[in-house]
Amino acid sequence: MPVPDLMTAELTLTGRITTASNATFLGGIGDTAVVYKPIKGEKPLWDFPDGFLAHREVAAYLISEAFGWNIVPRTWLRDGPFGEGMVQLWQETDPDQDAADLVAADDVPETGWKQVLEGQDENGRIVALIHEDTPALRRMAVFDVVVNNADRKGDHILEMADGHRFGVDHGLTFHSDHKLRTVLWGWLGEALTAEELDGIDRVREGLRGELGRDLAELLTAEEISSLAARCAALRATARFPGPRGEMPAVPWPLF
Repeated sequence: MPVPDLMTAELTLTGRITTASNATFLGGIGDTAVVYKPIKGEKPLWDFPDGFLAHREVAAYLISEAFGWNIVPRTWLRDGPFGEGMVQLWQETDPDQDAADLVAADDVPETGWKQVLEGQDENGRIVALIHEDTPALRRMAVFDVVVNNADRKGDHILEMADGHRFGVDHGLTFHSDHKLRTVLWGWLGEALTAEELDGIDRVREGLRGELGRDLAELLTAEEISSLAARCAALRATARFPGPRGEMPAVPWPLF
């Protein structure tokens, strides 16, 4: 049986993710399971007025590819049952893993985890937001700084059975103003590794060539300029930044 062309073969819908803020469908292209977010189903956002969220999702994939870290599943633009939209390869996660979690404050593991903050749950108990201390999640945190991710919720991290971590839902990215909101603050102030710095260098080099030309079809010139500036600033400090400005440091809800 021939392999279907993911750009042109029929995209059929099999379900809808009703918890998503914008229209999000499960579907298939032949035997390949995908997520489909039509541009017509996007809700206007006052703080992201330029372009479409679908374009930002594809731009995030291009940055992931430039890093070489496979953070974002393959993502592309194509036509579908409700018009042009973002299509992304579906990922089957491991339900027994949680890369980020809320636990009782006195149950925070001593090793292998980073604590981000403490707060009270609906029953008044003190709980802690924690996440894994792993190279895979560190790379995602670096990626989020570069793309200026305003919505890295815990459930936007996909835990794969082999330990790989995918990041999804990147519509709120690439704003020219500082918008970083994430649950991955555990490495605040720590020095970046040589591997992480090399990844930033690959993105910077790409922006001067094919990557920059591809992003020009998806983002504004100001957004691309701000992207380059974030890369340069992160490379110069070589450390994970901390929250700044009046923006909340974490998204809400957290998950």
